[in-house]
Amino acid sequence: MSTISRFSRWTAVLVCGAALAACATLVGPRQVELPQVKLQQNLERKFPLHERVLGIFELELSHPQLAIMAENDRVSLSLDVQVRPLLARQNWQGSMQLSGRLKVDTMRNTIYLSDAHVDRMAMRGMDEGKQNQVASVANLLAESSLRDVPVYTLKPDELRYGGVQFALTGISTRPGALVVHVQPQ
Repeated sequence: MSTISRFSRWTAVLVCGAALAACATLVGPRQVELPQVKLQQNLERKFPLHERVLGIFELELSHPQLAIMAENDRVSLSLDVQVRPLLARQNWQGSMQLSGRLKVDTMRNTIYLSDAHVDRMAMRGMDEGKQNQVASVANLLAESSLRDVPVYTLKPDELRYGGVQFALTGISTRPGALVVHVQPQ
């Protein structure tokens, strides 16, 4: 084989490789919109949650209702709450609203609620003093109870576009949706 022929083949291989690399760079950072309805359906599958509190209360959180607070990149979660003291026969039911910012786990392609705090709590049949105590405990537990509950996990096909694999890099909000920021790997 002649030197020119070898050179032509290597040149063709390099040109093809450069063309493929150029195509990959044409597909730059993207944004994927996750509608609130889709997020709500995903959350509903993860509830009810059961938690033992301080070894004396059994706490059940159910019926989550997600609201996106687009003006400050936070979400709000309204929940039904049932508190049962382990040493007493009565129980209390009510509702709680908490809010938090969104956190991205890039290794798991998952969005979590972070820095959660209780904004409102109302328990039927509970005096105000006990209600304040439960609200204080609920504030402490909001972060720990919900930190392992994903708001959403992106599927591999949601991170692939035009034959290019993307990596999750950030998140923001807009009215009625979360906007996931991704860029080519």
